[in-house]
Amino acid sequence: MQNNNNLYQEIVNAKANKKKLLAILLDPDKIIWEQLELLIGNIIQSPATHIFIGGSLVKSDRIDELIIRLKQKIKLPIVLFPGHPSQISKEADGILFLSLLSGRNPDFLIEHQVKAAPILKQSQLEIMPTAYLLIESGTITAVEKVSQTKPIERNNLNLALATAQAAEMMGNKLIYLEAGSGAQKVVPTEMVELISENLTIPVIVGGGIITFEQINNIYKSGADLVVIGTAFEKDLNFFKSKL
Repeated sequence: MQNNNNLYQEIVNAKANKKKLLAILLDPDKIIWEQLELLIGNIIQSPATHIFIGGSLVKSDRIDELIIRLKQKIKLPIVLFPGHPSQISKEADGILFLSLLSGRNPDFLIEHQVKAAPILKQSQLEIMPTAYLLIESGTITAVEKVSQTKPIERNNLNLALATAQAAEMMGNKLIYLEAGSGAQKVVPTEMVELISENLTIPVIVGGGIITFEQINNIYKSGADLVVIGTAFEKDLNFFKSKL
């Protein structure tokens, strides 16, 4: 396994140089294995800088296989975005070690992390402590259902900022603002801007992003890395048609 020990530093450097990053999020449960080569080809032709692997409810037992096959053809770093310790794969390069700070369910604040720690200690994964903030998106997302937590209201900018600031003070290295998979509304740009201006650590934004205009607006608001999932799942030519 090729292991990167500088994934986080590369994100920090990109932020410092105002280089915007893009991750394609792949849910192992939604992979059509017969079309994997087509998927790989489209990722290679896309402007993606990272591949994220994970989901709220992953039942697939082929995560290792997926990552191995991706790595045979793609040179991008592969980062785990797990909803549960069972989604950890030692074949990846790194992991977003998530804590759902927008909610108060202890399972997602610390319990899953405790269960994951011994597994991660036995791996060579680069561990990136990440504060995960679920933001109201106009619908009940899978994250909300699984975590049994309420998102931060879209108009409660002060709470979102205070939560993000607390996360940075606690030592988190990344802030992930998430509207949720298939969200009706993306994270508000004014929230992204407020948090980006008042934190020093990189900001990731994902959920419900389906157009290039939305991507560009989120970048302009200060996000350092944007995540595309559902839009790419539904249309493997999502980027090709725009390039």
